[in-house]
Amino acid sequence: MKRLLFIIVICLTTLFSFSQQRVEIRGTVVNAASTPVPAATVHLMNTNFTTQTSTRGVFSIRDVPAGSYRVEITAIGYANTIKTFTVSENAEALSIVLTEAARQLDAVIVTAQKREEALQQIPASISSISSRKVDQYRLWNARDLTGIVPNLYSADPGDARNVTSIRGITTTSYDPAIATYIDGVNQFGLDTYIAQLIDIDRIEILRGPQGTLYGRNAMGGVINIITRQPSSVPNGFAEINVGNYGQQRYAAGFQAPLVKDKLYLGVAEVYDTRNGFYRNDYYNTRFEDQHSLTGNYTLRYQANSRWVFSGNVKHQLNRNNGPFPLASDVQSAFANPFHLSQDAVSKMVDNTLNASFSMNHTGKNVNFSAQTSYQSNHRYYTKPLDGDFSPIDGVTVVNNYGNKWNKLKVLTQEIRLSSPNLKNSPWQWTAGLYAFYQDNPVKQGTHFGKDAALVGAPDSFFTVIGTSKGKNFGSALFGQATYTVNDQWSITGGLRYDYEFKKQSVLGEYQPDASPVPIFNTQADTSSKTHFGALSPKLIVDYKFTDVQHVYASYSRGFRAGGFTQLSSDPSVPPLFAYKPEYSNNLELGFKNSLFDQRLIANLSFFYTEVNDVQVPTLVLPDAVTITRNAGKLISRGVELEFQATPVKGLQVEWNFGINKATYDVLKLSQNGTVNNLKGKRQLFTPDVTSMLAAQYSLPLDKKAEVNLLLRGEWFYLGTQYFDLANTIRQSPYQLLNTRFGISYKSYELMFWGRNLSDEKYISYAFDFGAVHLGNPKTVGVTFKARF
Repeated sequence: MKRLLFIIVICLTTLFSFSQQRVEIRGTVVNAASTPVPAATVHLMNTNFTTQTSTRGVFSIRDVPAGSYRVEITAIGYANTIKTFTVSENAEALSIVLTEAARQLDAVIVTAQKREEALQQIPASISSISSRKVDQYRLWNARDLTGIVPNLYSADPGDARNVTSIRGITTTSYDPAIATYIDGVNQFGLDTYIAQLIDIDRIEILRGPQGTLYGRNAMGGVINIITRQPSSVPNGFAEINVGNYGQQRYAAGFQAPLVKDKLYLGVAEVYDTRNGFYRNDYYNTRFEDQHSLTGNYTLRYQANSRWVFSGNVKHQLNRNNGPFPLASDVQSAFANPFHLSQDAVSKMVDNTLNASFSMNHTGKNVNFSAQTSYQSNHRYYTKPLDGDFSPIDGVTVVNNYGNKWNKLKVLTQEIRLSSPNLKNSPWQWTAGLYAFYQDNPVKQGTHFGKDAALVGAPDSFFTVIGTSKGKNFGSALFGQATYTVNDQWSITGGLRYDYEFKKQSVLGEYQPDASPVPIFNTQADTSSKTHFGALSPKLIVDYKFTDVQHVYASYSRGFRAGGFTQLSSDPSVPPLFAYKPEYSNNLELGFKNSLFDQRLIANLSFFYTEVNDVQVPTLVLPDAVTITRNAGKLISRGVELEFQATPVKGLQVEWNFGINKATYDVLKLSQNGTVNNLKGKRQLFTPDVTSMLAAQYSLPLDKKAEVNLLLRGEWFYLGTQYFDLANTIRQSPYQLLNTRFGISYKSYELMFWGRNLSDEKYISYAFDFGAVHLGNPKTVGVTFKARF
């Protein structure tokens, strides 16, 4: 092992120290009237070389290896631009012309394939939402992406843990089916995931299996969230949002160099609070009042033009006075919207911490990056939680057993090598190693009160306590390469192997209210372990008609990790029943088009996905424990359209449309001693149609004073969807209307907004036992934002 490490170190040292010619890049950035553009950011893609233009629009980058590069140029008020040029010792100074954002769509850069690439050139279904669009859509939480992206649905069941579906692949167990990455860190599960959006640079949504580069739990796709990184130019923002239902949201942040050209600091925080939408008729009080504090802190050190080191800490402190605001059934939810009756009211305390350290090296022969992360989440209820969601004293859930329990901890490590950004090579490749370790100690009690007989319990005034200790670790080896055959054809191939080991122990105990400690075991201390491996290949063939039009066909395989069933108070449900991973095969055909000098983008894709060994959940009450088994085969197919245009100056139109038919080809469930065949039933949390049409017009009121009037409207349509496997809990198609309008003056904005203006009543989430959580009612408010 020592010899192997020595060889790796020698090889990396040789690659990083390779002698090469280095030159200086010089140039100017101007607009269509040849006026210099100051403070424009000039970035050499897939390198650490970034600078900004002076007041005269001049820039220079020193110590750049000779070769051919793609460079990204961004500036406020102008469309993002990508240029390709060759760097040599005698190269002339560059002259780059930017177009107003009101006249042209952005050339979007994404890191979806773990390297910087132009979005429209990637042969895959990827949506990108820039920081500008985050403001336009008024995105505060990742679940707000519903409908904006074709065939994406996300909802909160009432405890701030988003359940997300893409193309009919949805989270039906504690391992998510959609992987979420924030600044390169895999948000390992539903608990450690910080869904609050803060100081966002862009959001990338990859649709379809992404197993080769992302591994476990990316079977339906990946949501890749990237926050703004500090640079050499000081900047900041402050934002105030006030709305109905007591909505207040305050956000602020700044970025500044601590040591010129070396050390940079970035800080951003959001405080969000609102009254609950629900009212608890049992006590005649508000329900679900909540507030949260979220922070993002980055320290970035640029040792030289090749090495960059970065440390980041994110946290979220979430408090919810009344989690799980659920009506008992569909009829009562719509008959008396946003009213419930629960005798036990609790407060949810949810503390999440994510920390990471990364290093990046730009080399002549190879780029190197490594990232280490730590994640933790402690979630508990200060008082027993109403488990029957009714006014009876039947069942409550207890999990406040101290800091030792219900505190999830995760360590991850990724090391990645990739080809440099030289355009004179037909090869582009990425390869790496990934490893993780998870520790998940869970202790939860199900208490039966005086009305226990009404829920079928044989006794009353006792608690069944379930203790679970889970540890698992895994590792992966992955690689992906693209070979450009000629100006028209390119082929991409990838392969990843994941190995995972899981170990879990359970203990069940019986504790009467009269006893301070449990008096006997309902389940002896039992442990089990399992392991599995997964191979995830990918193959893509891409054909370019022109530089801005191409067609591709792809095959990819995804998987979702297996695991163990939990311990419940029901003795008929055996604990530690191992279920296998899910595996999927995905076929896709896509067309991408950029037309009329980047004024029109039209993308079309068709997909077919087959999922085997589907992990089917069964909720065991009154514990609220999900038992998972492999019991089905799912077929999902559909079509997606993405359309963006600037038909006239100042007007932007966007239409995203998706059709998704996801049905079970095989689904046999054991219920009440019989096997129920649910073949042909529709997948959960999967609208058969998603459609979003947005139009925005920016009208200059005073060009010299830089005063603009902005008007924006959004129309959402979501088709029929179901919330239980038997398809008895159904939400009919519904429409939502949003708006945003106001005035901008230089770096200041005053905007009024409204969401769900028609006050549509619809099911956002429902449990298979019938409890219903409605979508948010009509909300209106005002935003003031200043940039400096």
